[in-house]
Amino acid sequence: MTFPFCFRFVLLLFLLAVLLAPGALGEAGQDLYKSKCAMCHAANGSGDTAMGKKLGARDFASPEVQKQTDAQLIEITAKGKNKMPGYEKKLTDDQIKQLVAYIRTFKK
Repeated sequence: MTFPFCFRFVLLLFLLAVLLAPGALGEAGQDLYKSKCAMCHAANGSGDTAMGKKLGARDFASPEVQKQTDAQLIEITAKGKNKMPGYEKKLTDDQIKQLVAYIRTFKK
């Protein structure tokens, strides 16, 4: 039995929406965050680590960080800012987007 094209198309759109939802990207970014960011920004995003204090790491829950657009956070993650190194040569564009989605989960 085959399903009509329109049913398959709607199903495909639904699956893509679920997979690309911010929560799904955030979950995918959690492992990346633990391996690439937590040493400075802390597991809770506060920046309250020895290295984070030394480098002036931002608290990801702060209004200053959360008011930035995804594009701004992607740019900072890719290119770096102040003492933070850029990750454009270490992570893919999709991985950086996953990290930004995960950073959004720290919002107070």
